[in-house]
Amino acid sequence: MVRALFPGTFDPIHYGHIDIAERAARLFDEVVIAVYDKPLKSLLFSPEKRIELARQSFKDHPKIRVIGYSGLTVNKAHDIDAQVIVRGLRVFSDFEFEFRMALANHRLAKDVEIVAFITNEEHTFLSSTTVREIAMLDGDVSSMVPPHVEAALKHTVSEMSDDSQRPANALRD
Repeated sequence: MVRALFPGTFDPIHYGHIDIAERAARLFDEVVIAVYDKPLKSLLFSPEKRIELARQSFKDHPKIRVIGYSGLTVNKAHDIDAQVIVRGLRVFSDFEFEFRMALANHRLAKDVEIVAFITNEEHTFLSSTTVREIAMLDGDVSSMVPPHVEAALKHTVSEMSDDSQRPANALRD
């Protein structure tokens, strides 16, 4: 059995992530979505909420499961006996970042392969940051995220009454 680990912050999960996971599930026996708990960036949702939203996104996919994790991704791959780490590439700048990360991960765990999926054309502009910014500015994200994620975004944004919590480099600029 070949198990693939698809790590990320998924803040929030969007159709680009879902597409990559579903395509990976066609190639691997199991895909484990691993929601990283403490990245070095600001987050909108708690780890628990991000896991919940991801689980709901894949509730009808028997080959995809969702877990949370902290620490090194390659250690989590070893913990769950994953032979592959899945990553998605949207634009050229992603390649440089993912290439360096893949080399570092391979240095740490030579037994874990890195497989990068090129995003489908309709998802090339999608990033969690873009989705968050549009949602925070009351824009329509219904074509970017599943309905349950859209509802969670609207709820969370409505609770944010202080304008200082809005992104500094927003699309409103």
